[in-house]
Amino acid sequence: MRKILFLEDNSSLGATLHERLKKEGYESTWVQTLSDARQAFGPGYDLVILDVGLPDGSGFEFAKELRIQSAVPFLFVTARGSPEDRLNGYELGAEEYILKPFHLKEFLIRVKRVLEKGEFAPSGAHSEKIQFAGRVIDWTSRSITAVSGKTEYLPLRDYQLLKLLFEKAPHVVSRDEILKTLWPEEEGTHHSRTIDNVIVRLRQALSDQDGSIIRSVRSVGYQWIGPLENSD
Repeated sequence: MRKILFLEDNSSLGATLHERLKKEGYESTWVQTLSDARQAFGPGYDLVILDVGLPDGSGFEFAKELRIQSAVPFLFVTARGSPEDRLNGYELGAEEYILKPFHLKEFLIRVKRVLEKGEFAPSGAHSEKIQFAGRVIDWTSRSITAVSGKTEYLPLRDYQLLKLLFEKAPHVVSRDEILKTLWPEEEGTHHSRTIDNVIVRLRQALSDQDGSIIRSVRSVGYQWIGPLENSD
């Protein structure tokens, strides 16, 4: 049974979606405040659903905390639909940004899509970890430990893009291929800036400010030029 943490302060909507999630076979934990979400979250959750406007803070705050603690995917369900808010949500690593009001069936489809999304696995005999120049990529935990020692857990799409570049190396992966591979059902709704934002986050996690690990190929896409096996 997939376990979902559901943060929604609206009592009517929260109760409706909570019951429907349970009816669909999910184990749903519904909380109405940021403090309760912090207390409830822990290992074992498969998805976190977040409202943005909360009585004691913002769902954006909790999303930032999730990225530090865990690789669990999350999505936003909110009435805040400005371009800035939507961009902020995706930059934080959200898999979906669903605007209220919405159709219940659409909500359930999007939840199911995130939960059932396949992950790219390393091919051949690649190890579960890649270590180089003080950095560690752990494919199992979807995390990167940078030179500074800081470990960052990757949102699912960030992880998938990193894995795609790694698996395709030394070939350059075009923007079109990235969009079609990572966002096949949403073609046309995402653009190059979406990819660029993911690359920025990956470079930050890898301490790759000079592009010596992920190379930008102008007008084409991106290329993994880091090691393919342990080098430490």
